[in-house]
Amino acid sequence: MLIDPRRKSVKKEQHLPFLGIGPIYVISILFLTLIALLLRDHPVFAAGRLNLLRVPLIIIGVLVILMSVFMWIQAVLVSKLHENIKENHLLTSGVYAWVRHPIYSAFMLLCTGLLLLAGNACFFVLPLIYWGLLTVLIMHSEEKWLKDLYGNEYLEYCRKVNRCWPWKPQKSEK
Repeated sequence: MLIDPRRKSVKKEQHLPFLGIGPIYVISILFLTLIALLLRDHPVFAAGRLNLLRVPLIIIGVLVILMSVFMWIQAVLVSKLHENIKENHLLTSGVYAWVRHPIYSAFMLLCTGLLLLAGNACFFVLPLIYWGLLTVLIMHSEEKWLKDLYGNEYLEYCRKVNRCWPWKPQKSEK
């Protein structure tokens, strides 16, 4: 379902930036993940090695990475995100019915999957940091822009759909 933005408060030339805070967030979490991967076997972090759980962590990590790739494809390509931003359509269907910011969530899951592959519990706190960083950045930027652009329609959407973690969509009340 696309919510039509053609109302008095939305101007045709007014739309969200195509990149938003994405590059800042993605580069930050990729950098933290890379550091963790490089340090996973360092003697300082030896106590966190989970050698007995290596195979299950690899399986779960690969599944999380595949889910992140699927989510990104759904959010960007299948949902035709670029076109919808240009046309000022608020996406609320498909993957956007499961999570409000699926592209950022996909990168968060990608990095989490990579950390699971690393198999060192010392770095399992990083996904919480990723979530916290995403929450703060989104609340103070894109969610404000979306609220200003779409008003009550966006607020209603926020009541139904999680910000960062994909979750089964809630049924609309009629």
